[in-house]
Amino acid sequence: MSTPTSPATPAAPSADLPALREEYAALQARGLALDLTRGKPSAAQLDLAEPMLALPGLGVHRDPDGTDVRNYGGLAGLPGLRRIFAELLDVPAEQLLALGNASLTLMHDAMTYAHLWGVPGSQQPWGREDKITFVCPVPGYDRHFTVCEAFGVQMVTVPMTPDGPDAEAVADLVANDPSIKGMWVVPTYANPDGAVVSQAVARRLVSMPTAAPDFRIFWDNAYAVHHLTEHETTSADVLRLAAEAGNPDRPIMFASTSKISFAGAGVAFLAASPANIAWYTQHLSVQSIGPDKINQLRHLMFFRDAEGVRAHMRKHREILAPKFAAVDRVLTRRLGDRGVATWTRPQGGYFVSLDVVPGTASRVVELAAGAGIALTPAGATFPYGRDPQGSNIRLAPSMPPLAEVEEAMDAVATCVLLAAAEAAA
Repeated sequence: MSTPTSPATPAAPSADLPALREEYAALQARGLALDLTRGKPSAAQLDLAEPMLALPGLGVHRDPDGTDVRNYGGLAGLPGLRRIFAELLDVPAEQLLALGNASLTLMHDAMTYAHLWGVPGSQQPWGREDKITFVCPVPGYDRHFTVCEAFGVQMVTVPMTPDGPDAEAVADLVANDPSIKGMWVVPTYANPDGAVVSQAVARRLVSMPTAAPDFRIFWDNAYAVHHLTEHETTSADVLRLAAEAGNPDRPIMFASTSKISFAGAGVAFLAASPANIAWYTQHLSVQSIGPDKINQLRHLMFFRDAEGVRAHMRKHREILAPKFAAVDRVLTRRLGDRGVATWTRPQGGYFVSLDVVPGTASRVVELAAGAGIALTPAGATFPYGRDPQGSNIRLAPSMPPLAEVEEAMDAVATCVLLAAAEAAA
């Protein structure tokens, strides 16, 4: 993974402007309709799990542990499925819940429970505090920011590094401010820059002193098995590190099969300390008598074991890796020697982080839209949509076919060059 830095001096002088405007007009005339806004699995990826739709099958309604999946109960989820993903997430199976279809729901519920009742170690519910603040590494995931905004949680930022959030910047913030109750972390192949949290950074985050005794790390391990190369990066084992540091309750891990099986019909997971698991299930039991165990059995039968998931994700890699290679190849050809952009080359995950000439990101997105290419709004990777440099754009090449990814990247490059030339004029 390479971390981009915003280019300082564009190499697209105003003299290029007439030619670039002609090129852009020709681009508009092509009538493109391409979408790189969100990291959705492509139809080809979803097809990989198609046999799952025939499972569990007529008359098959018990899991290997004897549970009748048609009935109520089993709030923690099927033991067999929990064992599979406990191995993949490197957590104890007894500290892992298998629940509904969306990890975002679990994150929202965790924030809801904290606001209504507090978390283990809270002196009072978060909602009764004068102010609640979360640390947000940037660039970051816009839906994390949306959750905070929905609850009135203020956000402060720290920069991302190739090894994850700037741990010393986080430590400085949390040491003396009791309003900082938590932070967001995408530990493996972060959205959008592809960074991977190192063991050293994870250890620092779980051991640093915090002014708030109930500080939590919302550890969104969405891309733990989403590798783009043969090297399958291992996530930092944050629950063990936290327990060793004497802060076992600090991390709450979230994950799902949303980009493994079906994006709308997967299984979401929550892993945490025994105290946090008891806290979460206590409140969950009021709103649910158990998850969709038929769907969980479907997943259990399809994958069989952890190696089955790994093998399945290698098939995903065969589809995704060429698209990410195309992004890098086209951007390198069009922009590599122009000094107007830098971008990441992630080893996994779903996104490429593109930095353009400061102050031109919104213009690039606007130009792209005018040419029929939908991009994530500029500023989306920062809280409140405010990118101080006005330079970052998240690219999501997963959903379109390979030929369309190449076409879209060529068009985006034209927009980057035109915006840079306009700024230089």
